[in-house]
Amino acid sequence: MPDSAALLDLDRRHVWHPYGPMPGRQEPLLVESASGVRLRVAGTGELVDGMSSWWSAIHGYNHPVLNEAARGQLDRMSHVMFGGLTHEPAVQLAAKLVEITPEPLQHVFLSDSGSVSVEVAVKMCLQYWRSVGRPAKQRLLTWRGGYHGDTWQPMSVCDPEGGMHDLWSGVLPRQVFADAPPAEYEQGYADHLHELIGRHADELAAVIVEPVVQGAGGMRFHSPAYLRVLREACDAHGVLLVFDEIATGFGRTGKLFAADHAGVTPDVMCVGKALTGGYLTMAATLCTPRVAEGIARGEVPVLAHGPTFMGNPLAAAVACASIELLLGQDWEGEVKRLETALLDGLSGAAELPGVRDVRVLGAIGVVQLDHEVDMAAATRAAVREGVWLRPFRDLVYTMPPYVTGDQDVARICRAVCAVAREA
Repeated sequence: MPDSAALLDLDRRHVWHPYGPMPGRQEPLLVESASGVRLRVAGTGELVDGMSSWWSAIHGYNHPVLNEAARGQLDRMSHVMFGGLTHEPAVQLAAKLVEITPEPLQHVFLSDSGSVSVEVAVKMCLQYWRSVGRPAKQRLLTWRGGYHGDTWQPMSVCDPEGGMHDLWSGVLPRQVFADAPPAEYEQGYADHLHELIGRHADELAAVIVEPVVQGAGGMRFHSPAYLRVLREACDAHGVLLVFDEIATGFGRTGKLFAADHAGVTPDVMCVGKALTGGYLTMAATLCTPRVAEGIARGEVPVLAHGPTFMGNPLAAAVACASIELLLGQDWEGEVKRLETALLDGLSGAAELPGVRDVRVLGAIGVVQLDHEVDMAAATRAAVREGVWLRPFRDLVYTMPPYVTGDQDVARICRAVCAVAREA
């Protein structure tokens, strides 16, 4: 095996990292192994992971239950095409997802990433209206401040001004944008949503939002009551409703799904990230019988989408194990414990110079600055505290694994505050 310096040299010359230039300007940390909530980094030692590997590793790393699920499935088969074939892990996973998501979501389309699951959701909605004789309903409505992924249709419903995809604003499909949702319920904003959906109803296929928490668009929280407003307006004006729960699903906000905060069921729901406990890439798009039956009545009665690794047995087996592991413990109590610890540990950040806001919900802690973060300085500050964080724009935030102990949560909070001071 090459030494660390040689690997980093190869990385610099050949590996294009996310949201970065080529060649890279900031040397990444080299992870040698991971266990529990710790990453072992070459030349640095152990760092407590405050990011859950982009919010997915809810059980931590190297978990014996998930390891055993992966090993057991490897002995049977790692992959088989899903066209014309099926297998137990995928069937069991679909059944579990139907069981734990809101009624009446009954049908599950498996894909290989969150962004693709949003593409599938959009395709479902567009094809539904074409199939039932309303082909003019082709546009999507969302609210500003959102993020839904980096592929084509998802980029079109990310915030078009100041978002990470504004480069493509003249090329992407032109969607309808409501104002960003306020944190608390305001009747005027509810009226704004009703009016906008009604005005564009004849051309809208669907409304798509991240429920309760907007993730990479700005880590904003909003009242669950707006989900009920959207459901009522969509029903009144004949528009489908899509919830993107890729970041919020599987307990992150304190409910199993963010939709549960409002008691609302969308017509289509996307899940991913924590679906496999951070082990393998997999996502799912669920829909109601109304959507599936509408597509089946069309001139083309099939959903013409089929990723090569759709329903991957290895990922599906680990996903089943991850869901069972989550539901077999007091996950609500653990997320509440994290929420309390984050509230306590981040409370002092509000007094720091340059801090605009501090907010916590479930296992999510956010410190918003009044300026953009210096990423290199932020990384150095967090590493000095023995923590891995990945701020972006004006946000220093953490989404720790649910198994993070109280002392490690306190360390993460100290690191967040250190980054806010340094950056």
